[in-house]
Amino acid sequence: MNPLYQAMPTSVFERMSLAAAEHKAINLGQGFPDFGWPEAIVEAAAGFLRESSNQYAPSRGLPVLRESVAAHYYRHHGSQLSPEQVVVTSGATEALAAAILALVRDGDEVIVFTPAYDAYAPLIRRAGGIVREVALRPPEWRIDAEALDAAIGERTRAIVFNNPHNPTGRLFGPDELQIVADAAQRRNLLVISDEVWEHILLDGQPFTPVASLPGMAERTLKCGSAGKIFSLTGWKVGWLVAPAELASLAAKAHQFLTFATPPNLQAAVAFGLSEGDAWLDPMRDRFTRARDRMSAGLAAAGYRVLPSASTYFQCVDLAASGIALDDESFALLAVEQAGVAVIPLSAFSEQEPVSHMIRLCFAKRDDTIDAGIAALTRGRELAR
Repeated sequence: MNPLYQAMPTSVFERMSLAAAEHKAINLGQGFPDFGWPEAIVEAAAGFLRESSNQYAPSRGLPVLRESVAAHYYRHHGSQLSPEQVVVTSGATEALAAAILALVRDGDEVIVFTPAYDAYAPLIRRAGGIVREVALRPPEWRIDAEALDAAIGERTRAIVFNNPHNPTGRLFGPDELQIVADAAQRRNLLVISDEVWEHILLDGQPFTPVASLPGMAERTLKCGSAGKIFSLTGWKVGWLVAPAELASLAAKAHQFLTFATPPNLQAAVAFGLSEGDAWLDPMRDRFTRARDRMSAGLAAAGYRVLPSASTYFQCVDLAASGIALDDESFALLAVEQAGVAVIPLSAFSEQEPVSHMIRLCFAKRDDTIDAGIAALTRGRELAR
């Protein structure tokens, strides 16, 4: 057996979701919304399923979707892209996989900012690479230029950069973007930029793609997600945007991962990107209200909640909330005894895990949030 997978534990998301089902608990762990997607896009997908092709799509994606992705980023960021720079993938995680497998060679080192999405490290190792973690420290979770520079060595090939950031909810500022850009240019590194949360901005702040910084377009591979933009995570439609040469290289890896994505979903996403900009502000407003509802309820229950400027997630500091249990112990107690599933933040790091925080998903209906807060109130009393 491949030792990478033989030794790999079950994903924390799968583990906590199974525990939630077993104990009939409220699931605030897994990150998907249970409300609010554009019905017009769903109807379009149903129509394309009946009326258009149901055979293999072109491996690099339907031309109409690749054109729509390029046009979308021109409207929102002024990016000058051609369809040849876009590769459609079966979700953004597959875009990450294609980029990493195409670019990382045996023995290459890849920088990852932790806590980090748990797919990065296994994908890097599957490509033969070595993970180098750079820890972001609570409660600010800022990128430190000296720590990044110290992690870069002669074998460093790339930086995986996630902005907005899961699991912390950070939207990195211009100074931090420049730290990453300066390091990449000074040491001639590629940047695999996971920007799937780019439209889920909760406080009116603008998003800046790292590729838009001077000198970065030619060395950046951007991963995007229709599932996040339109709250349709189960569709698994994503894309990779890169310079044409790098996009073609990633497309070679992609053709032997999933080859192609369902054509009706691609066509519906193209429709959404072309016609759905009016959906973005109501979506942000709804997620902002959900975040504020959860934050207020948790604060009233005695929890210390860290700020969240983006994503579906907010972090809770157990130690600052008067809870002495570590995050894994609290998560077990919460799901088994209090009836709510949460994610321990230590699952997002290997070398310097943050073990006194949990991550919650607030992209839920009001009744789900309220039930989760009630359960966490019970959990806090049980843990004290």
